[in-house]
Amino acid sequence: MRNLWFLCLILVPLFGVTPETTSPEGFNFWSATSMNQVAQGLTQQAASDPHHFAVKQLADFTNESVLLVRREAEGQAEWHETQVDVVFVQSGSATLLVGGTLVNGETVAPHEKRNGTIQGGIRQKVAAGDLIRIPAKTPHQFFLDGAKEFTYIVLKAKGY
Repeated sequence: MRNLWFLCLILVPLFGVTPETTSPEGFNFWSATSMNQVAQGLTQQAASDPHHFAVKQLADFTNESVLLVRREAEGQAEWHETQVDVVFVQSGSATLLVGGTLVNGETVAPHEKRNGTIQGGIRQKVAAGDLIRIPAKTPHQFFLDGAKEFTYIVLKAKGY
């Protein structure tokens, strides 16, 4: 009987404990299977896009957003006033032109310019598995250099 009371004393507090049934706010998980499905959709979109480019926003949080991008042709010159781009190369290869000065860029959204050309900068070969960080206010552009495709995840860290 004494053991039964002791067991009750141990177990009773556990009845009030419930396992967490929902994910923490802001938590996201993208499985390899779901990412492959999104990538297949981007392949179809890029094939029909005049610039051979497709992008899918996977999430948009207060301080960052997550994008999956596929290119089958050269990218445009870009410049982000307030966003850092962290790029995880998934497949393919390209040459990144980064730094220098964006000339004749057009404002396409608040704090963002595209088009034009980049004068100066450095060229960096990139391929699957590489990780790149491009600071805000830094011109950048991807060139495929004969490669057939280039797919990457971008984490855009917002500075505003």
